[in-house]
Formats: sequence, structure tokens, C-alpha cells
Amino acid sequence: MNKGKDIILVTGATGNQGGAIARQLLNDGYRVRALTRNLQGDKAQALATLGAQLVQGDWDDPQSLERALDGCWGAYSVQSNQEGVALEEEQGKRFAEIARSSGIFHFVYSSVGSAQRGTGVAHFDNKWRVEGEIRSLAFPSYTILRPVFFMENFLSFWLKPGILEGKLRLPLAPQTGLQMIALEDIGKFGALAFKEHERMNGVEVDIAGDRRTMPETADIIGNAMDRKVVFERAPIEEMRKLSTDLAIMFEWFDRVGYDVDIAAVADTYGVKCRTLSEWAKKVNWR
Repeated sequence: MNKGKDIILVTGATGNQGGAIARQLLNDGYRVRALTRNLQGDKAQALATLGAQLVQGDWDDPQSLERALDGCWGAYSVQSNQEGVALEEEQGKRFAEIARSSGIFHFVYSSVGSAQRGTGVAHFDNKWRVEGEIRSLAFPSYTILRPVFFMENFLSFWLKPGILEGKLRLPLAPQTGLQMIALEDIGKFGALAFKEHERMNGVEVDIAGDRRTMPETADIIGNAMDRKVVFERAPIEEMRKLSTDLAIMFEWFDRVGYDVDIAAVADTYGVKCRTLSEWAKKVNWR
């Protein structure tokens, strides 16, 4: 890879994972082409300020993806399941196929922790099928990253308001340990996959930074906020009314859960991920 010449297309660049990877690559001096639907959006313009080349594209417009990939050496792929797992799978497979036909040398896919374990969670299993498509395409070089639960989920609209009122509510047993990772650390792994592509070729790795029960999580966040936060186990039926898939996921967390060897992954790849405490202390909880 020629750092000053080769271009890396980052999809989802104005989202969570893609944004973290784009920023890390830009900070490290790599050439980044950021795929976005809205070139004038605040997040897109912030990336442009950092040096990213913006390109407009839509997952369901193959020609726009071909234009975005034209001339690129590498590509980072992440899709959202907000519009359904079937569409996410379709988009993930289509993008990989277009990337292969466009001559992408190194392809990095963001899957999900334990996708390979037959979890029965729909938005895990569909990513495993996308992984299979990527392997079958025989890219010259590829990496698959499988991040676990995001620490940033505690800042989401469905958790943060309750936390600010002193209550963390999730449908998990108090004794269940949940592995989690900060988005910035996903960015570090994503950047590593490109910077050390020869070493990372064929690597498929689950990544996590910490493992905590929800009572521990409530204490840690409360300490960071300098106020009392307690955990309350929400009935799983509340979650099932919102999403059957998410309910199945939380039941799987209780029954099985992620299994990343956090210390071994850190030693192997030289990426020291933040603990929940380190992450929470940097958050502006206000």
C-alpha cells in the first residue's frame, strides 16, 4: 500500500463505526474517501475538514457504489439493520460483489461478535452470511472485524434518558457479564486492518474492551457522573414488544454471551482497548 497515493473508501463514514475508522485513518495520514448520502451534512463536512474526499452514494444504487469505489485500493464495509436484516444482508453482499469487480485489493468488513457461533440472533446470523459471500469472492486480501456491544449504546435515546434520571434499565440478569467496546477502539482495529494489511489478510477477529455486569456498569457510569445510578432489570417482554430480534439477543446474552479473550486479542494485535471506566470518564454526561 502506498500511504500517500492509495485511497480507502469508508462506508457509513457519517455513522458510528465508519466515522471512527475514517477519523483514525485521517489522523494517521491516509487518504480517505467517505461515502455518504448527504454531502452537506454536518458530519460529512466535519470529515471533509479533516481531509476526507466526500462521495455521494446509496446502498440501493449500484452505479453510485461503482463510482465511489472507482480508483480505490481498499474499502471498509458496514451496513445498518434499521430497515431490516434481510435488506442489510442484501446490501452487504451487493457491496462486496461490486467492490470485487471494481478491483478493490483489501476489503474490510464489520460484522458482529459471535456471528460465527450460530446464535439464532437474526442480525448476527445475517452478517455471518455476508462474511461467507466475502470469502467466496476471493479478494486478494480481506479482514473481518467482529465488535461486541458498543459502550456508546449507553448514550442512545433508549438508555441515556433513564441513566440521567439515575436508572439503567435493560432486560439482563444482574449476574450476566456483557462484553463491550468503545467506538474509538473499533476505529483503531479498522485502521490497523488497512495499515498492516499483509499481516491482517484473512484475519477474522472478535474484538472487545471490557466485560461488566449491569450493576457494575451502573456503578461505573454513576461514578463518572458523580451521582447514584442503579440497575433495574427490565422485563424481556418489554423488549419483545419493540423488537423480537433484540429480545432474542438479550436472551442469548443471558444464556451464552460473547466470548472474546480480551487480553489475548490486545497482545496479538497491539491494540489496548479502553475499559468501561476509562470510556465513561471521558463522556460529557450532561
